[in-house]
Amino acid sequence: MADPKGFMTTPRELPRRRPVDVRIQDWHEVYEDFERGRLEKQASRCMDCGIPFCHDGCPLGNLIPEWNDLVFRHDWREAIERLHATNNFPEFTGRLCPAPCEAACVLGINADPVTIKQVELEIIERAWDEGWVRPSLPAVRTGKRVAVIGSGPAGLAAAQQLTRAGHDVVVYERADRVGGLMRYGIPEFKMEKRFLERRLGQMRAEGTEFRTGVNVGVDVTVEELRGSYDAVLLAGGATAWRDLPVPGRELRGVYQAMEYLPPSNRVQEGDAESSPISAEGKHVVVIGGGDTGADCLGTAHRQGALSVTQLEIMPRPPEERPDAQPWPTYPMTYRVSSAHEEGGDRVYAVSTQEFLGDDNGDLRALRLVEVRQGEKGFEPVEGSERELECRLVLLAMGFVGPEREGLLDRLGVDLDGRGNVVRDGDYATTVDGVYCAGDMGRGQSLIVWAIAEGRSAAAGVDRYLTGDTALPVAIPPTARPLT
Repeated sequence: MADPKGFMTTPRELPRRRPVDVRIQDWHEVYEDFERGRLEKQASRCMDCGIPFCHDGCPLGNLIPEWNDLVFRHDWREAIERLHATNNFPEFTGRLCPAPCEAACVLGINADPVTIKQVELEIIERAWDEGWVRPSLPAVRTGKRVAVIGSGPAGLAAAQQLTRAGHDVVVYERADRVGGLMRYGIPEFKMEKRFLERRLGQMRAEGTEFRTGVNVGVDVTVEELRGSYDAVLLAGGATAWRDLPVPGRELRGVYQAMEYLPPSNRVQEGDAESSPISAEGKHVVVIGGGDTGADCLGTAHRQGALSVTQLEIMPRPPEERPDAQPWPTYPMTYRVSSAHEEGGDRVYAVSTQEFLGDDNGDLRALRLVEVRQGEKGFEPVEGSERELECRLVLLAMGFVGPEREGLLDRLGVDLDGRGNVVRDGDYATTVDGVYCAGDMGRGQSLIVWAIAEGRSAAAGVDRYLTGDTALPVAIPPTARPLT
């Protein structure tokens, strides 16, 4: 235990966000640096519980009390060893994960939980600064070839594990750059892409090969794929977005979030001077109250929107943990992200009925109605209809599963009732030699689940190729998501 009285004497503290009027003028990450001395005090709040429920809250099974204690004792070198033992990419989760581990922290029963996520981030950044993160080369090459389809967190985690096990791994990505939604779906102000490039450099040095601009199933046929590789791992994500089929959907000015965010990120990559879909000078409405909606919100602020309104069909969440979601579950509470802090209105318990256009076919407004939960779902509140002026609407309502056309159809893998790829306990699909990890099999979920499944699926592939494996298995594929 780091400090027996740490949780009583040290209050929870997080890094400060840069001033709103400053940060909306650029695309840099919103947080200021956190002093290491203060960070070590935060680590001392960990109680080293007899049963560390933070382990259960984290799908990766991170050894949280161990590296909290090591940070408090200034043993940063060993701390990164313990962190990397369960997590390939703590610099990604330290920035992008909603921290279900903190919701499960025992201290959080009646006090503020330990700042686990920030300690994790500081450990890996210290390790990079000190030069401790180096390529890990396999001792033996197996001669087996593995194709990983998709370069999001699940695909990258699986690829790194399999490369280190001695296999020849090729990662296919249909976009022009590696990273999946981390590259083009996550705005720069949430994670600067230099951190992604830094880790990809390590993976290339270890021997992982990346092929971009390749749509497997179209540019490379299934027959070519199966003939060139001993195993295939599907990690293409749940990229089929949920649409809103109401009158006026065809108007110019109504876009999916994933039509809006990637071009904005391409501008930050230097590929374009401006985005073809811009919020500059417009009244903007974002439909959907989740993380993707917040990403659209923050992007619209930086593009110079006149106003931004975020609509959510669910009622406003409570400020405190509801009784129906007791500790250590992840509670659905009212949260204010950095993007929400920057401005905009959040409107709850409403449903969009129609998009309204002008004579030129351009969006000018939408008609919405207040709703309440009824016996048959959400029911409109009589007399609550109103129009909301807008020139740009962004649909951020989540994803319904993987895209079936092309690769999945041609491979012939079975899908479950939700349209996700069926896997067994080793992450094997119903087609011999084909495995699946991440959102493509689980459905839309968190980055920690993707990395955990990538690591576990890699163990299944390794066992298939060699008859045994020393790679760790983080979670079974049927485990329930925390959110």
